[in-house]
Amino acid sequence: MQFRTFLTSGIAIAAALPAMAEPSFNRIASFATFENMAEGEDRARETSAEIMAVTEDGNTLIYSDSPLGVIGMIDITDATDPKPLGNIDMDGEPTTTVVRGDKAFVGVNTSESYTEPSGVLRTVDLTTQEVVASCDLGGQPDSVAISDAGDMIAVAIENERDEDAGDGGLPQMPAGFVVRLPVTDDGVDCEGKQDIDLTGLADVGAEDPEPEFLDFNEAGEIAVTLQENNHIVVIGADGAVASDFSAGAVSIDGVDIAEEGALDFTGSLTDIPREPDALKWLDNDNFVVANEGDWNGGSRGFTIFAKDGTVVYDSGNSFDRAVAEIGHYPEGRSENKGAEPEAVTAATYGEQPLIFVASERGSVVGVYDATDPAAPELLQMLPSGIGPEGLVTIPERNLFATANEADLVEDGGARAHVMIYERSEGEAAYPVLTSAGSDPLIGWGALSGLAMDPAAPTTLYAVNDSAYDTQPSIFTIDTTTAPATITAKTVVTRDGAAAEKLDLEGIATDGEGGFWLASEGNPDKEVPHLVLHVNADGAITEEFTLPEALLEQQKRFGLEGIALQDGKVWVAVQREWGDDPEGQVKLLQLDPATGEWLGVRYPLDSGEGWVGLSELAINGDYLYLIERDNQIGDNAVLKAVTRVALADLAPAALDGELPLVEKETVRDLIPDMQQWNGYVQDKVEGMAIADDGTVWIVTDNDGVDDASGETLMWSFKLD
Repeated sequence: MQFRTFLTSGIAIAAALPAMAEPSFNRIASFATFENMAEGEDRARETSAEIMAVTEDGNTLIYSDSPLGVIGMIDITDATDPKPLGNIDMDGEPTTTVVRGDKAFVGVNTSESYTEPSGVLRTVDLTTQEVVASCDLGGQPDSVAISDAGDMIAVAIENERDEDAGDGGLPQMPAGFVVRLPVTDDGVDCEGKQDIDLTGLADVGAEDPEPEFLDFNEAGEIAVTLQENNHIVVIGADGAVASDFSAGAVSIDGVDIAEEGALDFTGSLTDIPREPDALKWLDNDNFVVANEGDWNGGSRGFTIFAKDGTVVYDSGNSFDRAVAEIGHYPEGRSENKGAEPEAVTAATYGEQPLIFVASERGSVVGVYDATDPAAPELLQMLPSGIGPEGLVTIPERNLFATANEADLVEDGGARAHVMIYERSEGEAAYPVLTSAGSDPLIGWGALSGLAMDPAAPTTLYAVNDSAYDTQPSIFTIDTTTAPATITAKTVVTRDGAAAEKLDLEGIATDGEGGFWLASEGNPDKEVPHLVLHVNADGAITEEFTLPEALLEQQKRFGLEGIALQDGKVWVAVQREWGDDPEGQVKLLQLDPATGEWLGVRYPLDSGEGWVGLSELAINGDYLYLIERDNQIGDNAVLKAVTRVALADLAPAALDGELPLVEKETVRDLIPDMQQWNGYVQDKVEGMAIADDGTVWIVTDNDGVDDASGETLMWSFKLD
């Protein structure tokens, strides 16, 4: 594709958080795990990046890749340009890696079944990248930890339950336990292996402990979470159980508790077990846990415990709501674990102790100042790939990294990634949009159309699509703040109730306080293609369906984008329908006064996957459009703003030959999206243009469903 230059250089990214005294983390690179596959291997195979470690020099990341049965290695000597170092076969399912010197120790699950668990600790020579030793662990390993002194390794032998057996609860034998292994200069001393019995401690499933995650403090003590048992055990430096206590339960208000296709943060939960997953010592007396939940709970936050079981701090609903404020809340998990905090780690950067908490389903990481463990302060939220599970701190290099396990290659989605962040002076580049400060909390996501207030060009309006099908909404956005702020949410209603069977994909202001909306239909679900007029309160005042002759040719991908010209409404049909020549789509014009429909044809560029239109906006003498493919990451080649001269639009009757318009491509949007150093998002769906030529663009985050949850919004100037 060739691009002509019509725009000034420079991108104004609505992305900065308010100026902070402390430095900020920003993503500087992303590494797709399939890049570690050898030449000739099938890169369309599923890969993953789960739990991750870093070498002592801070220059190499090592992650477990369960689908391939390998550990992957990444050279981050230049952290802005990570390089593949290849995969090492583990002859089993790798879980966690720890490092001492030039050796890596990898827990590997070799179980034949849930009832016959087995596993080994493999020793890898990092110089030769070869497995040089294996030690039988006597069960299925999960977490592996190494002491600060490097003289002891601990392994959580989970012997996990079969979630499909019975009610998926406990007990399911055999019981799990913890293994301690001395480390020598030559490797692991298997003969010195010590099994530590954890049965009889928990109130839940006492005979079947399932240790999930463990960590050493500087004193050589080990704290262990028994997630399914909702219990925590502290093992002394001598290998004996020193203390144990229930992780307890919480009651929280102001959370979404129903999976009904809407975001509603007014619900309450009572006496919900924490069921902690990951754990990290903050000092010799306190540790933090991520309360992911499991078969019987999940309090949607994190807790700091003293090692005697005293609760030093609990986040309550604050983490869940922080995820929601930036559009990352996974509504489809509301009846289970909400934002689902799974991973947690901590480290001191400079003189500032920090806690990192990852939302597995929200695909975001919260960074907290833990100077006062009784009152951690949220500093920022970092965008991640899909399903962050492994967190690595590298404070000596001011770096942080996440391993993101989800690989959607089979569905044509995003691949598994490792993402790298740097802490430096300056503002945070993410989020670009927030509803922080709203009361009640405004939940949002899946923004699919954008418009500008003609009387106040710093005010934008957006709509969400059918990801929230029971809550079609119009959002008011203030772009004068950094990040931009959602200040209001207006639900679109029909006869006084939230309108059903809408998939809003376009919005335009009517100049009188109301809006015109485009709703994409789906004939398979009996959802009609509609043009709607709503008043300032969101109530539908007019509805227009497409002509029957046109509907006879309809397909799934329909109306996208809407714009007004001299009282007439323009909408785009996203993809070819049955009567369209290949590579051409319709632009339709509606006269609301008469109900008459006319149209023209628009020529699409070729690309990978399918190519279609996502948005319309009018500025000056031109109709501007977003034309894009449906590809993501490295496969994305077409995300562009094009334009058609209004003078050349001569719409004709739909029962005759439609004229084909000429277009100009004015901006490639892919470099814009690469500013955030993640993978290229597929759904560029919203555009609004001010009289002075300022263009705003927003992406659709798919409602955090099999997506990273990232919403990117930025502006640039027409020449």
